[in-house]
Amino acid sequence: MTASVLLVDDHPVVRSGLRAVLSADPSVHVVGEAGTGEEAVALARELEPAVVLCDLRLGAGMSGIDTTRALRDLDPAPAVLILTTFDRDAELLGAISAGATGYLLKDVPPEDIVAGILDAAAGRTVLAPELAARVLQGMRTPLPRLTEREVEVLRLLATGATNREIARELFVTEATVKSHLVHVFTKLGVDSRSRAVHLAQRQGLI
Repeated sequence: MTASVLLVDDHPVVRSGLRAVLSADPSVHVVGEAGTGEEAVALARELEPAVVLCDLRLGAGMSGIDTTRALRDLDPAPAVLILTTFDRDAELLGAISAGATGYLLKDVPPEDIVAGILDAAAGRTVLAPELAARVLQGMRTPLPRLTEREVEVLRLLATGATNREIARELFVTEATVKSHLVHVFTKLGVDSRSRAVHLAQRQGLI
């Protein structure tokens, strides 16, 4: 079996490295490269690859998750295998929810990427056991829904800003900031500023 693959990454050096690795394996045939989500969708429509190997962060324009969703809406739709350095829960769950067949981190051995492409082409899910466990957990326990203002407060909190500094930045009172923090702590199930920031970063909320 030979799987046709379209490479999608906004870094030309990464694409060149992937092409070199994959071209060394006769079971994989790289049919094209794209540096943006928009280009990926156009090329996939034209080339009809079996698998699209796609990064999550694609610079300006469509994100990897948006690109995955658009690729899966094509007819015929390629399997989308995410290959990225990011393993935050929000991105992992977002990619799977958008229709990605699998999710690999860029530090895996080259043979794992080839195996993942072949599995994706055959319709099999590609997830490392620890990532699969997190997907299941995330589906059982959806990410908390924070308001836009609560996210703003969290982002400022992550910079080490005090309540007074956050209030000044957002043009609100300190009492309002404290109220937002109470809501954030409750939604995240934490009891400290540091834990709130850590969990929000871990889950990709900020």
